[in-house]
Amino acid sequence: MNLSNLSEAQLVKALSKGEVKAFNELFQLYGNRIYRFAHGYLKSEADAEELVQDVFMKVWEKRVDLKEDLSFKAYIFTIAFNRIRKYFVKRALNTKFLEQQILADIDQSTVHDIDYQSTKSNIDKIIQHLPQRRKEVFIKSRFEGCSVKEISEEFGTSPRTVENQLGEAVKFVREHLAKEDLAGILFFMLFYS
Repeated sequence: MNLSNLSEAQLVKALSKGEVKAFNELFQLYGNRIYRFAHGYLKSEADAEELVQDVFMKVWEKRVDLKEDLSFKAYIFTIAFNRIRKYFVKRALNTKFLEQQILADIDQSTVHDIDYQSTKSNIDKIIQHLPQRRKEVFIKSRFEGCSVKEISEEFGTSPRTVENQLGEAVKFVREHLAKEDLAGILFFMLFYS
């Protein structure tokens, strides 16, 4: 069965029925993007590779629950994000990373109180106020796991321009989050800076 011409929805449907070739095809489509996304935060090839394996193991374990109308991309990036978050929570608890690098007086329970959906929603609203190109660059980098080189090629600009756009976007979001709450700032520092 040749699956390379199937849509993502058709691949998800085949995967939900236990089709290993569909799983492999989805891995080929998203494995490297998840790796780059994870490596951007974890800064470790081994940890990023392990995270990719964990994400796709979870996909395989939950395959019967997949719906063909599911945005598979959003699904796997959410799994990856949650794995990265757990990594940083564990790191913070083990090394007092939060106390040393973010805020000296932060309470460890704050990490557990972060509501991913509402915090991400706040960040999404702030991102909507960025200039169009800056917003596109930020989304490509932080949400889709694209490298600076890939973004510069896609938009026909220099890598330096992309880096500048990213820097300005991060600064803008961070400044607006400062008006929000501590959990939002922490969330952004851990996952988007």
